[in-house]
Amino acid sequence: EDMAEIFCHGSIYIQNRIMKLLIDNGVRTANPGEFSLRSFLNGKMDLLQAEGISDLISSNTKTNHRLAMNQMRGGVSSEIKKLRDKLLNFASLIELELDFSEEDLEFVSKEKFKLLLNDIEKFISRLIDSFKYGNSLKEGIPVSIVGAPNVGKSTLLNSILNEDKAITSPIPGTTRDIIEDKFNLNGNLFRFIDTAGIRKTKDYVEKVGISKTLESMKKSEIILYLIDSTETNKKIVTQINEAIKLEKKYDAKQIIIIFTKIDLKKILNKKYLTNSISINGKSRKDVEKVKKIILNSLEKEYSNQLIITNSRHYSALKLAKNEIKEIQKGLNNNVPSDLITVDLKQALYHLGEVTGEVTSDEILSNVFSKFCIGK
Repeated sequence: EDMAEIFCHGSIYIQNRIMKLLIDNGVRTANPGEFSLRSFLNGKMDLLQAEGISDLISSNTKTNHRLAMNQMRGGVSSEIKKLRDKLLNFASLIELELDFSEEDLEFVSKEKFKLLLNDIEKFISRLIDSFKYGNSLKEGIPVSIVGAPNVGKSTLLNSILNEDKAITSPIPGTTRDIIEDKFNLNGNLFRFIDTAGIRKTKDYVEKVGISKTLESMKKSEIILYLIDSTETNKKIVTQINEAIKLEKKYDAKQIIIIFTKIDLKKILNKKYLTNSISINGKSRKDVEKVKKIILNSLEKEYSNQLIITNSRHYSALKLAKNEIKEIQKGLNNNVPSDLITVDLKQALYHLGEVTGEVTSDEILSNVFSKFCIGK
């Protein structure tokens, strides 16, 4: 669209005078996200890409910046469009079949249709599964530091953050509530959570703290399970078994076993270190080792994956997946084509909602109201 730019001195007074003159002569200020909205309405970008602009402006880490740039470049939307176009082609052929139903002509290969639906269902499922992680990337990936009382959890938290965030004491049970703080590691935002030590206790306040620890583990992507290396072999084996139970219970989580107070232990049985690391929580070198293993576990699971970070996309994809499953069920049960097309149109609608090929004024208003002025 035709534009004019005004260059002036940086004085706030001059800027305000120019704005007043413009407004007095009928010019209005831009609405939130108006330029991006016009770009979307003029077909220069899809809705998912437009939302990437908003994410880019608000990105506060290297990773969030990379995700926003990928979204702006159409990483996710191009894949959705390809699958949607293929689905639309099958929908057209089914409609054609219905038009020639009296001639008993078949335009659609059911086997090819089933294969396509299977590919779409897998792709959507991967995107849906990525949402929890994508949302964590924006808010900070939760990392719980857990273990028995006085194992060195608060010491490790303070060393990672490089400040005395949590009280440390030789008295077991010092931490009775959740203590957390955000920290940027190599462009990734993490929420490190120091928790109450897990043990049997009659103390009501400590019991509440332990229940919060268990809740924190459920919500975390990564769990640092600390074991005191100065304990007896029997207690160490018990703790390792507890960590193994956690791995089975939370199979989707990264659980890292860390032996602490290694500076106080002359020799630690090598068999304990098969799938774990040993540290001195106050050693800068050892803390860097912990940070490195956290980053490695993160990259191992989510490198080179398409990721969604927006709840609107998540909701639309969930609805699309439900419709795809209904179509698959219908094909397997030989449901008539005219009934299949109902679910097919709904699936196309929900996939179109993600990219903005199908939208409403209400959705647009909601999306662009979150932008800063103008953008």
